[in-house]
Amino acid sequence: MPVESYPRGTMKNRSVPPAMALAVLALGGFAIGTTEFASMGLLPDFASDLGVSVPTAGSAISAYALGVVVGAPLLAILGARWPRKRLVLVLAGALAVANASSAVAPTFDAFLVTRFLSGLPHGAYFGTAAVLGASLLPHAQRARAIATTLSGLMIANIAGVPLATWLGQTVGWQAAYLGVALIALVTVVAIALLVPDVRDARPRSIRGELSALRRPQVWLTCLVIASGFGGTFAMFSYITPTLTEVTGFAASSVPIVLAIFGVGMTIGNFVGGRMAEKAPTRTIAGGMVATSLCLFGFALFAHVAFAAVALLVVMAICGLGASPALNTRLMDAAPDGPTLGAALHHSAFNAANALGAAIGGAVLAAGLGWTAPAAVGGVIPLVGLVALAAAVYVERRSGGLAPERRVSAARPARPSERTPAG
Repeated sequence: MPVESYPRGTMKNRSVPPAMALAVLALGGFAIGTTEFASMGLLPDFASDLGVSVPTAGSAISAYALGVVVGAPLLAILGARWPRKRLVLVLAGALAVANASSAVAPTFDAFLVTRFLSGLPHGAYFGTAAVLGASLLPHAQRARAIATTLSGLMIANIAGVPLATWLGQTVGWQAAYLGVALIALVTVVAIALLVPDVRDARPRSIRGELSALRRPQVWLTCLVIASGFGGTFAMFSYITPTLTEVTGFAASSVPIVLAIFGVGMTIGNFVGGRMAEKAPTRTIAGGMVATSLCLFGFALFAHVAFAAVALLVVMAICGLGASPALNTRLMDAAPDGPTLGAALHHSAFNAANALGAAIGGAVLAAGLGWTAPAAVGGVIPLVGLVALAAAVYVERRSGGLAPERRVSAARPARPSERTPAG
């Protein structure tokens, strides 16, 4: 039985079409996706420039991920009493400042600090934007709204990441981070002008958001995410040297492969948004099984260009196809703290990022070869599958994701039924 996640509220700027507002929120995701995944493509460049080895430079990816893990719950809680529009404005502004700082970092240690700071607004932005975006559409279409909000992250891998990688290889890796800062500033202006200011009729509180942390289903689902995606990051964190050293691609061809991977992510996100409305648990389980198989396949066939690219695409479609279902599951499991619930999705996702990059780096440092991270990574999603089975078992035993908060009140108001604030 569904739970009530989005209470009745008031909304300013009702004249703005929901699709446009969702697109603006996705623009912030585009900036975030570019800065997160472009770092993987630029890894050899900033490693060489800052005087460290590639495995050591991988710690910059882990530092960003750690920033997300810390920042997502912390900033979602601290901003619990703020209107969500104001919070996403501040977070987008912080993203701009932090990425500009990455571009001017004089040493690798300073760069690590700026990458941690760049990660802080990531999860809180997506968590807040997901709830804000979901409030613009009917309750039954919330997974679709979340998928649209997340689409910027996926589209970044089609356009933003390849462009940033090309820019970094041509002009210098610093230019890529300056570009991200510029996109984030444009996002601030667009949100201020075009995103409706939705206010909850029921006052929000820090205690309400913190209630998400008391729910077993929230923690189980976070474990599913962290382990389910950890294997992908073990391989993808070192995708550039793998493609050049094993597959045989020229460095100039890597942005094209990353763009193709981004197409797969985008397809998976939108298809997954629809599937999450029909069969969310099967969507998650299928994504994990497919990801595991693709990672094992990549370890075996990375030396074959066509097979390597095909496996990357299938992994992107199936893996990211589970994301809207996982996000919705977290929000349903935390009806009094949907912002924190949605933010925790990105904490867990980037815990997978940090874990995967660390595991991949350790395997490479041990001298096992560029395909070893994929081979080891193929095991990790199977742990997520076990965690999912445990979560479903607990859900059935307890009578739902949040059984004490089953819907007994009227459904949430549709955007057309809300009244302007003030």
